[in-house]
Order: sequence, then structure tokens, then C-alpha cells
Amino acid sequence: MKYLVAVRALCAFTAKHGDLDLRFTPSPSAQEGMAGHALVAARRGESYQAEVSLQGDYKTLTVRGRADGYDPVLNQLEEVKTFRGDLHAMAENRRHLHWAQLKIYGWLLCAEKNLPDINLTLVYFDVASLQETPLTEQFSAASLKQYFEAQCERFLAWASQELAHREARDAALKALEFPHPDFRPGQRALAGAVYKTAQAGKCLMAQAPTGIGKTMGTVFPLLKAVPAQQLDKLFFLAAKTPGRKLALDALERIQAAKPQPTPAPMQTPLPLRVLEMVARDKACEHPDKACHGDSCPLAKGFYDRLPQARSAAVGHAAARGVLDKSALREVALAHRVCPYYLSQELVTWSDVVVGDYNYYFDTSALLHSLASANQWRVSVLVDEAHNMVERGRKMYSALLDQAQLQQVHALAPKAVKASLQRLDKSLQDLHQAQQARQESYQVYPELPASFLKVLQQALTHITDFLLANPTRVDGALQDFYFEALHFSRMADAFGEHSLFDVTLRQDADAAASGEQGWLNAGQATAQLNIRNVVPAPFLAPRFAAAQSVALFSATLSPQNYYTDTLGLPAGTVWTDVQSPFLAEQLAVHAVSDISTRYQHRDDSLSPIVDLMARQYEGQPGNYLAFLSSYDYLQKLAALFRQRYPHIPMWEQTRGMEEAARDAFLARFTPTSMGIGFAVLGGSFAEGIDLPGDRLIGAFIATLGLPQVNPVNEQIRERMGANFGAGQSYDYTYLYPGLQKVVQAAGRVIRTTSDRGVVYLMDDRFTRPEIQSLLPGWWEVVHLRARGKRRSDRNDHSSLASA
Repeated sequence: MKYLVAVRALCAFTAKHGDLDLRFTPSPSAQEGMAGHALVAARRGESYQAEVSLQGDYKTLTVRGRADGYDPVLNQLEEVKTFRGDLHAMAENRRHLHWAQLKIYGWLLCAEKNLPDINLTLVYFDVASLQETPLTEQFSAASLKQYFEAQCERFLAWASQELAHREARDAALKALEFPHPDFRPGQRALAGAVYKTAQAGKCLMAQAPTGIGKTMGTVFPLLKAVPAQQLDKLFFLAAKTPGRKLALDALERIQAAKPQPTPAPMQTPLPLRVLEMVARDKACEHPDKACHGDSCPLAKGFYDRLPQARSAAVGHAAARGVLDKSALREVALAHRVCPYYLSQELVTWSDVVVGDYNYYFDTSALLHSLASANQWRVSVLVDEAHNMVERGRKMYSALLDQAQLQQVHALAPKAVKASLQRLDKSLQDLHQAQQARQESYQVYPELPASFLKVLQQALTHITDFLLANPTRVDGALQDFYFEALHFSRMADAFGEHSLFDVTLRQDADAAASGEQGWLNAGQATAQLNIRNVVPAPFLAPRFAAAQSVALFSATLSPQNYYTDTLGLPAGTVWTDVQSPFLAEQLAVHAVSDISTRYQHRDDSLSPIVDLMARQYEGQPGNYLAFLSSYDYLQKLAALFRQRYPHIPMWEQTRGMEEAARDAFLARFTPTSMGIGFAVLGGSFAEGIDLPGDRLIGAFIATLGLPQVNPVNEQIRERMGANFGAGQSYDYTYLYPGLQKVVQAAGRVIRTTSDRGVVYLMDDRFTRPEIQSLLPGWWEVVHLRARGKRRSDRNDHSSLASA
């Protein structure tokens, strides 16, 4: 059996040496890179062949890749590398790696066409100036063959190990048994759906109730599908840290399970390498140092020590299974390399990668780019997929803040000061008419070409300066630069899926003096926003690139909302797993005589606290109360504390640190009693597990609808333009709001033995059109806050008056 390796992966393994050097070298975006390659190819003659697929064997290796271009008339093979700035400043070890790739391609082409020699040209293409710098050398086929075989020999031992690992992994996965005595109710149906769609190479949307074990019910069947589908990697993507932790726990449990045919004495875990990816700021050991060998000791000689660190990490995975953040740090520091960049190197040698959504779906997503470059067959699991709409929007939105620009300009070096001043003036010109009309918020149909031109000029000047001063520490300038660069790239992709708006803000001096008429007084600064409304055009190619995708959550209804906004492929399979919970486990009360609309909130406080106190005194225990905002929460908590001081209570606060969040949750024990006040949609409204007596009820005093404001109203209009006027309100307000309500209520019932109560405190919850969007197993009983039960609907005032 042959081991298949991409040219890039082979060279990254054998030809990298020296320091990790991340001095300011702004890499072109993927779009700029593709455009650069296309422009170079367009400049060539008719005989030029672009994107030449090549493949060759050496002993047990099959090496493959795509060279950028070949001209048979000139007998010249080209490899194009896009860059920005001064080519002479490029690190020598990067050039060495580029030549290594080109020489491998050169031999593969010579072998395929039986060429005695060939001209190899490394073309460096500057995406800013559009200029090419070609470096050409002639090589004999014999010398290239010798180089190719030398690189392969350096890789053979590792390849043999990897081949053995792949065979052992697939054999073990074929024999793998479910790690529990039996599936939970509903879990088998979910697992079956995931397995079947993975086998068919399709996308799955799975709505499954909270508490059935969705993580295990998706990871296990997808692992079982790996051998037959010849998958290289499984990516488990989560919205929050608790989701990653659940995945790692499930994978540890699976690894500890022993395949049936294996003798009992076997103690080694399943041969499955699991890697946790964490954010750079959480993994960095020296946040006060720059990422290059002259500053950080873990960057100095990084690639020279990488082989030993890589071997140790793989050995750790073989012995203990999961390389989570702490295990990876232990290995990295033992070999004096950076944990964050070691994790990136280990993606290639891992079977399962657990990380945040952004690692696959963001503009510069590491996992997606590696999968594409190495032609991996990957399957993707998207945990708590109801979060994907909002997270996708954030990934493809951009902000340019004039106040930040002015602060940067005040302290900027002379070389960029003039360009920043021109950019500030261009911003003033852009919103001058808006300021004259005293309109603090305005949507524009498109981004002005004149402003974008000035922005691009400013970016070029800052780029040149930072390249010329790679060791200069200027965090404010660099922060602004990267935000402006992202804004420029999102401007290039602007379309019907996004909004461009300008918000004018009063500056601090005018605010402090209480100056009136500030819009006319010249005191306004602008915030320019490119707000992505529909992430589908950006996410659809990512879904299509995977062999299969499974998105799962307790709240994926209605199906069309997520299909439309996320850009799921045609033929996406939908499954709605029947709840294992019985209606009598959860008493759901819709309160018909309370309104939590903004204009009614002060009036709602008294009946809400009385209702909560009656429930608590009738059945003492642990409860969560969810409010629509911190202001509402603080008012309700203050009144509750004043009126019922004997009932224990605790509150979520703005900007809660991780330790404070842990302390909040620690109050919920099997023997404690009290009420925790939290914000709907926040960190305590989903992704937490409080089974049994740790939580017996929830009070939800809101529909969760986003605030009606100019921005959301513009989003509603854009939703209507994309999906029809009939969907605009539901897609903007109703579905996102009720999704938060169902998630929060899902904290109460976690197992088939749990019992609890949920109060939906707003008259709109009594309406059939709202109740049709709530879980089907709920039996909603209408009651009045003063205790009189009723089953009729309340008044018919508009939902939109929230």
C-alpha cells in the first residue's frame, strides 16, 4: 500500500529549517493570490499550460501536486508565489522552501515527459505593484531525481509510521463498538442519520433535543464512516469552549473503548489522534514578545526543533489519545517550541481536530486552506449550529472607526501621517451631507469608489512602512491596519448579502460639555460598517468543499431559515429526532397577562417577581431567570431582592470573567436552592449542563426578539430583498428570538429522569403561530400571573410591537 503525500506537505516536512519568523509580512488574501496566479498565466503565450497535475512514486510513497504552469516550447516549469512589499526582506528559509517545491515538481514533470533537463522558474508576484520577479535556473533530470529521492528518503520512515497508523486506525474504527451499554433514547436515530449522510457524501441538518447526547451521537457514527469513505480528517467545530470540552470528553471515552475482537488485556487507547485548537492569545507563552527568533525564545530555531516536538506529540497521542491544550503545551515547552504554532503543524498528522467555527469558516480559515492545499477528504461536524448564522455574519462583517483613525494619526510616524490624514478627510467628505441633514445613521447603496481608492493608498503606505520597520512595536497602528485591511477585502466582496452604513457619533469633548447640535458643530466622527446579513455566499463553498457535513442543534427550526441564510447545498438531508422526554416531565406555562415589550417592562416587574416567588415557595430549588437585557435584569433583581430578601439569588454581570462564570454555575448544586438571574442568549442560556436537582425550573421573561432599531430594520429589508417580503420579519426577529427561548428552556430537562417547570412570561407565547415554533413535545398551559389558569388566547396586538 502506498502512502499519498502532497508536494507541499512533503517539503514542509523535509525542507523547513531555522526560526519561526512572523515579522510583519502581510500575506496576500486567498482572493488576491488566485487573482495573481490568473494574471501571471494570462501574460503567458498560447503554449502555456496552467495548473499542471503531477504525480510520481518512490518506494512506498506517492507524491502528487499541481504545478502552476509549464511552457513546452520554452521547456520551462513555473511556480508562482504571491507576496507584498520588499522581496529582499523575505526570510531565506521561505525561499528555500519555495525552491524545494519547484524542484520536486520539476522531477515529476521530467519523469512524466522523459525530459533530460528543464528550466525551473520561481516567479514572485507582487500583488500591490503587479510586477513579476522571475528567478530561473536550469536543472538536469538526473540532479532533480537525486533531490526528489533525497527528500523522499527523509520522509520514508515517517510515512511508514503514518501508513501503519492509518491502517491501524481504520481497522480499529471498523471494529469499534459504542462506548456505552446502549444508546440513549433518540441518540440512535441521530447516529443513524449522521452515518447514512456521511456514507452518501451529503450535508445533514439534524434537530435533536437537548440532553440526548448529541455530541456522542454525531462523533461516533462519523468515526465509523471514516474507513469506508477513506476520510483523512474529521473536524469538530464548536461555537464556545463548553462545546469543545464535550467533544474532547466524548472522544476520550471512545478511545478508551476496546473493539470487540481485541483481547481483554489490551490497555492502549484507540489509535486515533485528536488535536484541540485554541486561540493564539490563549496559547501564547510570551505575549510581551514578537513572533520571531530575535524576540521570542520559542520562535528561535523553531523549525530545527520541530521534528523532535512533532514526534513527541504523536507519541503522546498514541499513548494517551487526546492532545488538548494542556497536553500540547507540555510537549511544546519540553522541546522549547511555540504551542500555538506546534498545533498548526500537527493538524496534518491528526485524525480529529476540535476547534472553533472560525478555523474552517472564517476568511483566513486554517483548516479549510490546509484541506484544500493537501486535497484532504474531510467531514465536518458543526455543534450548536443555530449559532452559525450570527457567527457567520461576524466573520464577514467589517468596521472602520474614524475616532480610532484619528487617535492613530495623532501618534503615527511621519511616513504614514499624511496618508492617514487624507483618509480622515475622505471620511469627512463621505459623511458631510449626512451630517448636514443631522442623520446619525444612514445606509448607502454602495461604497464610494473615491473613498476606497484613498483607503487603498493608505493601506499601501502603511504596508510599506511596516515592511521597512519589521521589528517596530506599534500596536495601535497595526490594529488599525488589520481592521482597515479586512474592511477593504470585505468591500471587494460587497453585494446583496451585506449592508453598508455610516453611523455618526458625538466625540468625547462635545459629550462632556453637553454641547447641543453636535452634528452641525463639526463634532461628529463616523463608524463605517459593512454588515453581512446573509453569510450564505461565503459559507456555501466551505460546505461544498467537505466530503460530508452534519449540522446539529436542539433548535434548527424552521429548516428553510437555516438553509437560506447558511447556503446549505441542494439535497441537504433534514432529520428531526423525536424527543425522548415526556410532556409530564416539563410543566410549560405561558403567562397571558404579562407583556415584556419595551414600553411595558416597568409594569411587568411586579407581577413577574411575585410569580417567581410563588413558584419558588411552592417548590423550593434551583431556578434560572432569563431577561432580555442587563438593564431589565438589574431592575427585576433589585425589586426581587427588596420584596423577597429571604430567597437566595445571584446575578450575571456585564463582561463576566471565566472565574466569575464558574462561580455562578457552582451555586447550582443538588442540595442548594435559589434563583440565578441571567441574560437570554448569554453564556448561561445554552451549552451548560445542570441535570437533576441542580436546576428544576426556568423563568423566561422575553420572546428574545432583537431590538427594533434602524440597523435591524435595514436587516429586515435586506432579508426581504433576498428571500421575499413574507420572510423578512420572521428571519430578522421571530426565528432568532424564539431559538434563544428554546435553548434557555432546554437547560431544565437534561435526562429522562429530570422533572421541571418553565414559565414563558409574555402574552405572545399564548398565540398559535408562536407555539407552533416551540418543541412539539411541550404541552403549553396558559395561565395568568395571578394564578388563574386559562386556555384561551390573549389579545391580538402586533408581535412587531416588541
